[in-house]
Amino acid sequence: MNPGLKLLLVIIIALEISFTTNLIVNLALISFSVIYLLLKHISFKQFMGLILWPLFPALGLFVSQWLYGGGLVFGIILFTRIYAYVFLGATFTITTEFVDLALTLEQDFRLPSKFAYGVLAAFNLIPKIRQEVTVIRTAALMRGTVLHFWSPQLYFKAILSSIQWSQNLAEAMTSHGFIEDEPRTHYKVIHITAWDWTYFIGSILIVNGLLIFIR
Repeated sequence: MNPGLKLLLVIIIALEISFTTNLIVNLALISFSVIYLLLKHISFKQFMGLILWPLFPALGLFVSQWLYGGGLVFGIILFTRIYAYVFLGATFTITTEFVDLALTLEQDFRLPSKFAYGVLAAFNLIPKIRQEVTVIRTAALMRGTVLHFWSPQLYFKAILSSIQWSQNLAEAMTSHGFIEDEPRTHYKVIHITAWDWTYFIGSILIVNGLLIFIR
């Protein structure tokens, strides 16, 4: 499915279940998401992370509603809603390439090129930023200074390095012919096909049908 439509679909479904209290729909969304992720061959570590990371906030919400809020049933609904959010989001984040998302937002959803490529460049700089933070901490240790993750010096030096990288990146994009607000060609063209629209509209109709007819 087209990454942009997939993102829009996940957002719409998440908003709809936010304003409803339907346990069956929550369970159905979780079940479909789990099956979809298994078909995409996600790793066991990723799957367990999706279960364990939301467990404590979901349990806290369940207990608070059970004891002090809307009762046991409403607590279960909110518990399953948390996991519905998590697994719905995972169907997008785990199975979608960020590059494809940036390209389709630019080509099919008319996102400005400078914003799309700027976000893409920032995303690709994340590994370099992590490496730079390690270098800064190592250099500080050689001077006998320990920089913890809450140390302002660590982030200040990382920001200075990022400013320098952004300038170099802007010069590199200009030297390769990137001009704002000018028509561009693309090495990878992403179209929204009829099947994409079919999956998108069909999924919305199914979810809304469940919300209307299942109580």
